[in-house]
Amino acid sequence: MSARKNSKTKEPVQLSGEPGTIVAHLGVAVEVAFEDGTRRSVRVKRSSGHVVGDRVEVQDEVLRRLDRNSLIERRDAMGAVRTVAANLDLLCIVVAPRPATTAGFVDRAMVAARAAGMRPVLVVNKCDLPEADEDFDGFLSVFEGHLPILRVSTKLGDGLDPLHALFAEGLRGAFVGVSGVGKSSILNSLCPEAGLIVGAINEQNALGRHTTSVATLHSLPGGGELVDTPGFRDFGPVAISAVDLAHHFCAFDDLLAERCKFGNCLHRSEPGCQVRLALEQGRLSKERHETYLSLLAELEEQEKLNGWR
Repeated sequence: MSARKNSKTKEPVQLSGEPGTIVAHLGVAVEVAFEDGTRRSVRVKRSSGHVVGDRVEVQDEVLRRLDRNSLIERRDAMGAVRTVAANLDLLCIVVAPRPATTAGFVDRAMVAARAAGMRPVLVVNKCDLPEADEDFDGFLSVFEGHLPILRVSTKLGDGLDPLHALFAEGLRGAFVGVSGVGKSSILNSLCPEAGLIVGAINEQNALGRHTTSVATLHSLPGGGELVDTPGFRDFGPVAISAVDLAHHFCAFDDLLAERCKFGNCLHRSEPGCQVRLALEQGRLSKERHETYLSLLAELEEQEKLNGWR
């Protein structure tokens, strides 16, 4: 089928306006920071698709989005795609001894970062808590060697220098994690002028309270930029195919060096599968493989719904 231009279709608005970056999304408006240091609010439709980190041009209150280098998206529990932020270099996955984060959440966030061409970093907060024990160290150990792990305590002010140094390279990153792990506390420590509200943990269920309601972009004093995002407890993959999933799943990094019998192996039950062999030999935990299978099933279901299969 060939495409034909409709003469009645309006040409896109060509702007050569003032360049800037979206630093907050307020629903029916976005806050834009301009290169001269000024900021102002520009009205947009709720369905505009603009997100924090987008580079834009603004002329006469008309906003045009420029091309994106990267985009981090997630699929929520209802199957809807949620865009987190744009033009990122780093995805900082924040965990803490309390409230607990599942290994599956970290795996999902790492897959999203790798698929988007970003560097994932695991930031471990609240290392001063009694719950930062051997069990918690065991949880962290499964990710060692697959991504940098930075341990911090915003309460004691420990471990922040490596984070400062990371962003001082002029990189832009986002903090993601479940509510209550201390994303806003870390950002306040890195950038005190941000003054983000920090909430307490609900002691009855050990879950965090949502204190960040909108994503915001902050410039750090030592260089670089950081996006603070609302907490969420699910991180379904989006921009990746079922066949490619294994190449972004960190638990398989070493295993895929040994070729499976079939090039399109999905590492489920196929003969000659190196992942299955590692599972049988105890070199891969059942829990990590089940996380992979869960992600695989989600992607396959979405591909069916989208008519890709």
